[in-house]
Amino acid sequence: MKHHNPVALVTGASSGIGLAVAERLAQAGYRVYGTSRRQAEEGRFRFSMLALDVTRDASVDVAVSELIAREGRIDLLVNNAGFGLEPAAAEESSMAQAQALFDTNFMGVVRMTRAVLPHMRAQKKGRIINISSILGVVPMPYVALYAASKHAVEGYTEALDHEMRTAGIRASVIEPAYTRTQFETNNVPPDAPLEIYQARRRTLKLVVSEAMKTADKPDVVARVVVNAAQANQPRIRYTAGKTAAKLAFMRRFMPSSLLDSGIRKSLGL
Repeated sequence: MKHHNPVALVTGASSGIGLAVAERLAQAGYRVYGTSRRQAEEGRFRFSMLALDVTRDASVDVAVSELIAREGRIDLLVNNAGFGLEPAAAEESSMAQAQALFDTNFMGVVRMTRAVLPHMRAQKKGRIINISSILGVVPMPYVALYAASKHAVEGYTEALDHEMRTAGIRASVIEPAYTRTQFETNNVPPDAPLEIYQARRRTLKLVVSEAMKTADKPDVVARVVVNAAQANQPRIRYTAGKTAAKLAFMRRFMPSSLLDSGIRKSLGL
């Protein structure tokens, strides 16, 4: 080990939640490496940056190899890279768009995890934290594909944690609700829109826009990530923010029929 400080790798760290997480981890004493698809300008961030595309096996291998060459170990992986779709019906996205979403949001997590696990197993210690969404627990209409990608992350993380505990490695998932970042503004429109859903899409955009006015700041999520990373007995699931906690509570204790009707009413269905 070249340094006493633990080493963290955070994907999608150039903005939003990823940036907030990287900064919080650095403040907590981690030697942080963030990633973005494009090589960041030197000195732009208070932590090191690596070029990485989570949809490319070779890119993942190069980035992880470079980190290991520099530090000799990796103690924490935060899988944050991902993107969303604008509110749209499930049938308004082509198979190509659905595959692209899963390739980043889910397969990106798988690629990164496979790349770091050999190093964590060798050092008999490690943490993997995957940024999911409360939609991975409480799916909403008109975000079916995004919710499905986060459901996949949820299931993968829970299974992974069971597998890796005896190797000294723990996995957790973080579930935010609306978060005040550029994520929503960068959402991709459906590539197979249908006229029948046009009015509904307009209404839902207004609903999302209104919700974003009171959304949590990224640091709310970042603080939860640091808590999970430093916990002696980490939980598998952590909500981030009051809205996410409320929805998770409702999913657990409220009759499904009431939750269902509440969701539909909130979206004007």
